[in-house]
Amino acid sequence: MHILETAREQVLERGVGLTQEQALECLELPDEQVDALLDLAHEVRLKWCGDEVEVEGIVSLKTGGCPEDCHFCSQSGLFDSPVRGVWLDIPSLVKAAEETAATGASEFCIVAAVRGPDERLMRQIREGVAAIQEAVDINVACSLGMLTQEQVDELVEIGVHRYNHNLETAESYFPKVVTTHSFEERWETCEMVREAGMELCSGGIVGMGETQQQRAEFATQLALLDPDEVPLNFLNPRPGTPFGDQEPMSALDALRTVAMFRLVMPRTILRFAGGREITLGDLAERGVRGGINAVIVGNYLTTLGRPANEDLAMLADLKMPIKALAKTL
Repeated sequence: MHILETAREQVLERGVGLTQEQALECLELPDEQVDALLDLAHEVRLKWCGDEVEVEGIVSLKTGGCPEDCHFCSQSGLFDSPVRGVWLDIPSLVKAAEETAATGASEFCIVAAVRGPDERLMRQIREGVAAIQEAVDINVACSLGMLTQEQVDELVEIGVHRYNHNLETAESYFPKVVTTHSFEERWETCEMVREAGMELCSGGIVGMGETQQQRAEFATQLALLDPDEVPLNFLNPRPGTPFGDQEPMSALDALRTVAMFRLVMPRTILRFAGGREITLGDLAERGVRGGINAVIVGNYLTTLGRPANEDLAMLADLKMPIKALAKTL
């Protein structure tokens, strides 16, 4: 049976995600079948997730100077990149949350470029989350690196709704991307977050030199982790990083990957994140109609995104309602 027929029966009709071998078949489909793959992924998204799109804004509380060597990241203090260490104050954090809420976003994520939070950072998070919750009605998420159990418990206590900790790539490719910590360490933080009752956001970056087989491996490993949300980034090569000279992946490969991730995880929030502007360009809309049901609006951590009003106009044109704020604290 052809993979599209198999996926229609298995994923669309029964809600059972593709296996690694089936995911690879999707990635190997010829160009002329990519539209059919995207259309099927869109049907799966509508059936198992509904038509709403979740909008999120992100802000960096602590930028640059990270001790880790993630080869894609200009925030590493180990590379000769133009990003330098900066801390954001609490009023600026609140202002960013208010601006995010004004776009219709239901999530606001505070990010810090660290291996894991120290007491100074945890104190700022406590104060920042409290100030945001007092000022604006929006769910607060955090991305602060690897956590201890005590830190997980504290984030739950102060009302953090969702925690982002990306696996980044397939386990088999991880040592080519990061050497200062392991895939297992990332996995452990994700499991602690999920078991503590916070929503888990975990995804990564495609187009970093991994094979199609490793892309399929990555998607099915994420499915095993069972995150509430998967942010899908496409490598945007950053000057001064080990991956700075890589070519961005092709738009068709990116679209195949979007659809494949949806067919592996039919019920998950699948979010367009960094790199889509340079990888997909005008085809970003096709990706949204190919399985995506969430977007980050505005800028990313060290790269420019599309203006929020352009993404919101695109969603309006596609008649995709923006998810109303639904507190789950």
